[in-house]
Amino acid sequence: MIELLHTPLFAIALTLVAYRLAEMLYRKTNFILFNPVALAIFVIILLLKLLDVPYADYARGGNMILFLLGPSVVALALPLYQRRREILKRKLPIFAGIFAGALTSIVTAAGSAWLLGGSHEVVLSLVPKSVTTPIAIGIVEKIGGIVPLTAALVVLTGCLGAICGPEFCRLIGIRTPAALGLAVGTASHGIGTARVLGEDRFAGAVSGLAIGLNGLATSILVPLLWLLFG
Repeated sequence: MIELLHTPLFAIALTLVAYRLAEMLYRKTNFILFNPVALAIFVIILLLKLLDVPYADYARGGNMILFLLGPSVVALALPLYQRRREILKRKLPIFAGIFAGALTSIVTAAGSAWLLGGSHEVVLSLVPKSVTTPIAIGIVEKIGGIVPLTAALVVLTGCLGAICGPEFCRLIGIRTPAALGLAVGTASHGIGTARVLGEDRFAGAVSGLAIGLNGLATSILVPLLWLLFG
C-alpha cells in the first residue's frame, strides 16, 4: 500500500480527485477563495506533506497531466475563432491594451523587487510573472533569473487573477466582456482565463488571445528594456 503512494498512478488520481472536489465545492459555495486550481494546489501540497511523499515521486505522474497543458491551451482557439469578427472590430484597443499591460507588468514587478532590495536574480525572475509558464521560463533562462522562482510566481499570479481578477475589474469599473477578458488574460494567463471563460464565452475568447499576445509582447519588450536599462 505504501509503495502505491510513490507511483505515477497515485499522483494522477490525487490531482484529478483534488481538482474535482475543489470544483464541486466552488460551484456549491461560489466563494472566490475556493477557486478550484488554488484550492487543489493547497490540498495536494498538504497531502504530500502528511503522507511524506517526495515531490519527485508526485511529479512522475503530475508531468503526465502537465503534458495536456499544451492541447488545453490550443483548445482556447475554438472560442477565439467563433468570435473572431467581434474581436477584429476591437483589434486596435486590444493591441494597445496588451502592450500597456505587458509593459506595466514588467515595470511594476521588477521595480517593486528592486525597491525592496531584491537581488539581481530575483528582480529578473519577476519580470515575466504574468506570462504563461513555458514562455516565462524561456525568458528567464535567457536573462539569467531563477527558473523555479519564476515558475512559482507565474502559478501564484494566475491563482490570484482567477480568485479576485474579475471582481477587482468590476470594482474599478471594468464591466464589458472584452475589457474584462483582456485585463485578466494579460495579467493572469491561463488560470485566470479559465475563470473568465466559465463566466462569459466572449470574455474568455479575448482572454485566450491576450495570453498569446502578452507572451509575444513580453518577449519583445524584455530584451529592449534590458538593452536600455541593463
